[in-house]
Amino acid sequence: MVRFELNGKAVSVDADPSTPLLWALRDNLNLTGTKFGCGMALCGACTVHLNGDAIRSCTTPISAVANQKITTIEAQSTDRIGRAVTDAWVKHDVAQCGYCQSGQIMSAVSLLKGKKNPSDTDIDAAMAGNVCRCGTYTRVREAIKDAAKAIA
Repeated sequence: MVRFELNGKAVSVDADPSTPLLWALRDNLNLTGTKFGCGMALCGACTVHLNGDAIRSCTTPISAVANQKITTIEAQSTDRIGRAVTDAWVKHDVAQCGYCQSGQIMSAVSLLKGKKNPSDTDIDAAMAGNVCRCGTYTRVREAIKDAAKAIA
């Protein structure tokens, strides 16, 4: 049994400690906003926050998150910065197919929690691990800048 805080609530997962966090979230806790992309932490579709930092849940075993705080895309509507990022995503029509967007948003929120006014270089560095097969990178950057202005 692995215990951790998920989106502000204590949870327990009865699974092998080596189970990737992604599958515990999706299969054991029924939170399907976090997506499986590559399974090797290369695409960013599975991004969640561990104690506020963006991590790849597809390669993070649940044993590594015991007694820690996990935040998923499902909690972003109640977070001031998460809401600003989501609103900017809609305003800038970032999503096309949408598959990578939960991971993109989670990386953007993590960036804006650490840097209130990120430069293009900061944005590029924070978002470098998030792949978008639709190529919406320019809109992602503009949405992040817009969200930063909204929370300023």
